[in-house]
Amino acid sequence: MMKSLVSRLGVWLGAFAIFGCFGVAAQNLPGPVDLVLVFPDLSPALDRPVSMVQSPGRQDRWYVAEQAGRLLIIDNSTAANTVGVVADLRGRIASGPNEAGLLGIAFHPDFQSNGELFLSYTRRGSGGGVALTSVISRFRMADENGQVLDPRSEEIILTVDQPFANHNGGQISFGPDGFLYAGFGDGGSAGDPQGHGQNRDTMLGTMIRIDVDQGAPYGIPDDNPFVGQDGLSEIFAYGLRNPWRWSFDRETGDLWLADVGQNRWEEVDRITLGGNYGWNAREGAHVFELSDTNTNGLIEPVAEYSHNLGCSVTGGFVYRGSAIPDLVGWFVYGDFCSGRIWATREDGQVVELARVGLNIAAFAQGTDGEILILDHARGRIARIVPGR
Repeated sequence: MMKSLVSRLGVWLGAFAIFGCFGVAAQNLPGPVDLVLVFPDLSPALDRPVSMVQSPGRQDRWYVAEQAGRLLIIDNSTAANTVGVVADLRGRIASGPNEAGLLGIAFHPDFQSNGELFLSYTRRGSGGGVALTSVISRFRMADENGQVLDPRSEEIILTVDQPFANHNGGQISFGPDGFLYAGFGDGGSAGDPQGHGQNRDTMLGTMIRIDVDQGAPYGIPDDNPFVGQDGLSEIFAYGLRNPWRWSFDRETGDLWLADVGQNRWEEVDRITLGGNYGWNAREGAHVFELSDTNTNGLIEPVAEYSHNLGCSVTGGFVYRGSAIPDLVGWFVYGDFCSGRIWATREDGQVVELARVGLNIAAFAQGTDGEILILDHARGRIARIVPGR
């Protein structure tokens, strides 16, 4: 059922020179990893998967979002892995050549009792400077078994107009505090032409945090940083360019985010309450466009890499599995273009784990803490395993 995709890399320590991590002792650092295909005989095959979440309370089921607008369920409770269509929302979703489409899945923390599932997607804009509209909606299951979504149950929670057709962000997730987090890009084009990154009066270029169990259609957590101050009360952090994929460390609650860069630098951030991550004054840790922006107090990335190594960072997860002990506590991430996979931690150390021939669109993490990778181009899913 499994097939090795990559072989051990004998030169992984060379990554330290590339990333500027000189003089770091090699002991207790994670070594190279391999990948093995999981669900290799899926029928039908996945089409441009961009998000995958394990079913609450069910280790044998995974929900997968295809960019075009289908929500699928993979049942691996038997040797024959089957794919079912939970919902086909292609008629209401605008999916484009960039990031647009069905982009995020989040189960309500009480999903097993209330059957609520939240989706993030883009729909066609209204014109007049609105190319797309980002939508976050609440849906309910039509069956108790969680295999059929009722499309008629959609309750739109929030919309954000996008002036251009790229930088849609789109991931959503419930944090350990029970609130819903969502990341939005800066509105697209190049260079943030409308200055959204440093503008706290828009949700573009931000991470927001809302309470979907209070208010109509949502409430604002009391400790959101701009409640009662200048700026939107929904904002949790800002100064982001395109937060394509991010996750919470299931042990510490820390929020790790990969922010896609412009032409030179890709970055990994640890997101904190009220933090300003610099775009478009900075790209990574480097000056991008100063103009009249005050650069004091901008938060530096934990890690970055240049476009000599890739072109679009994809955030993953802090590894909390048991198969690779030396990787525990490291944030795993990759590059969509080059297929490189790295790991970093809060002190900024970086290790290259593998180079694989995949378009890494997203990572997923099971309840066992192991990490999987979604290959956008070929519709494949692989698991990270110890190098051999």
